[in-house]
Amino acid sequence: MAVIFAIFLRDKVTTGSVVGLLASLPMYLLFGWVLAKIGYQRQTYRALREQTLARKNTVPSAPATRSKPAATRRTSSGPSSRRPTNKPKKR
Repeated sequence: MAVIFAIFLRDKVTTGSVVGLLASLPMYLLFGWVLAKIGYQRQTYRALREQTLARKNTVPSAPATRSKPAATRRTSSGPSSRRPTNKPKKR
């Protein structure tokens, strides 16, 4: 990578950029090692395609119905929540 960096950016290459590029390799390897240690495995494109096709081919089940939440003082409506006419509106 450093060689490609030096070939394409001949005029703009500084020692700091090359050192930074070379220092990033151990960090990349360390990050990969940590991910492998915790059990991360990349999925192949074939596996991702199979999952997508499986999702598209499945028949959707009945839509999930949610029960209504219990009424609260702010959400209840109807005649029981109307304000008496003799009290002024709060602001």
